[in-house]
Amino acid sequence: MLQLEGQISGKWVDLLQLTTEEYLYREARLFLDLSKVRFVDRGGIALLQKLVGHQVAVLNASPFIAQQIAAAP
Repeated sequence: MLQLEGQISGKWVDLLQLTTEEYLYREARLFLDLSKVRFVDRGGIALLQKLVGHQVAVLNASPFIAQQIAAAP
């Protein structure tokens, strides 16, 4: 479980991608808790959509962020 805070934007999108790739490479089940995330930019949404496609569970996202993740790219 990774607890994310603040914003998923800019350089933080790249850092999240690198971090999650390590978990996915090890074939670990990954959960992302977004309860403390207040903003996600387009790059962050695209990454989260990609991660969901790789069976990463996104938990506790705000309704707006959850809707953006669920929208077709």
